[in-house]
Amino acid sequence: MTLLTRHIQAFPTSALAPFAAEPPWALTAAAADIVRRLLARLGADYTVAEEVAVHRGARIESGAVLKGPLVVGPGCLIAHGATLRGGAWLEEACTIGPGAELKASFVFAGTALAHFNFVGESVLGRGVNLEAGAVIANHRNEWPGATVAFRHDGALIATGLAKFGALVGDGVRLGANAVVAPGAILGPGTVVPRLGLVEQGVPPDLR
Repeated sequence: MTLLTRHIQAFPTSALAPFAAEPPWALTAAAADIVRRLLARLGADYTVAEEVAVHRGARIESGAVLKGPLVVGPGCLIAHGATLRGGAWLEEACTIGPGAELKASFVFAGTALAHFNFVGESVLGRGVNLEAGAVIANHRNEWPGATVAFRHDGALIATGLAKFGALVGDGVRLGANAVVAPGAILGPGTVVPRLGLVEQGVPPDLR
């Protein structure tokens, strides 16, 4: 099992299956290119314009900002004031709520960013829910110039990248105004309380 298949059960049967052996930060770093590859394989149920593909069963409210490359799957809702950019893929029945922003990320079925969320450079499994204001940050503002490194299962993981958010397993719940600091892996079913902080990052001087 890889990190992706261990945390997201549907990964091996999804459109992203060819990338199952990659670490999640490799996917997010190449998000735009990967989504372009997925765009080329879509069927007639999608309308495509300027690298933005929207399934005929999806609903896009007025005032949403969609920047390609982007795939919005069947049954998805993109609400007024939401922004999707940087290469994003939504499997099906996902909700990006009012004022939420999704950047360079892959989102599996039934996941919801309720409203006023930010998720950057992340992979979110099925049935994940972010309450209002919850954030998955992607950049270490407090460590200028540092790449993202973090600890998982007792091991140091150095991504070598300036930006990476999190791998979020199936069924994870983030409470209102919770923050996942850059560089994290949340196992399936994890619950982060309201105002909670998930901090797995390692400062440069401790690596």
